Amino acid sequence: MTTDTLQKSAPTPSVTQAAAGALIAAVHAAAARIGFAAAVAVTDQGGHLKAFDRPDGAPFLTAEVALDKAWTAASFQLPTHTWNEYLADPKVAPLGGHPRLMAVGGGYPLLEDGRCVGGLGVSGGSHEQDRLAAEDALTALGFALPGH
Repeated sequence: MTTDTLQKSAPTPSVTQAAAGALIAAVHAAAARIGFAAAVAVTDQGGHLKAFDRPDGAPFLTAEVALDKAWTAASFQLPTHTWNEYLADPKVAPLGGHPRLMAVGGGYPLLEDGRCVGGLGVSGGSHEQDRLAAEDALTALGFALPGH
């Protein structure tokens, strides 16, 4: 291979600002139906914050938790609730010490055409409520649900 044929970069798909805003609105609608106030974070495929909202009434810790859920989901392209099983394996358990790894339901990778374009994190309810609000929003906007 010569330097003339060496591909030096690759295009990387990323969630759009419009889709990130629509996800936040969809999560807030789902959370209101379920009965809680949710902080919502959307990251790009590299885990960098793209959009965020924490409404009045959502505890301040939910902001950091939502962002870490989105980051965790985008990092390995896995829902955050699946990490509990992985961390039970002693060979993987040391990852549980990573300060950003959030093994609590409510985080999902944003998958479009089989590619990760970002992460979604929801925090404010129980882990089941966060997960349900995230799933409702992803379904409403046509994002794939891993394992479904």
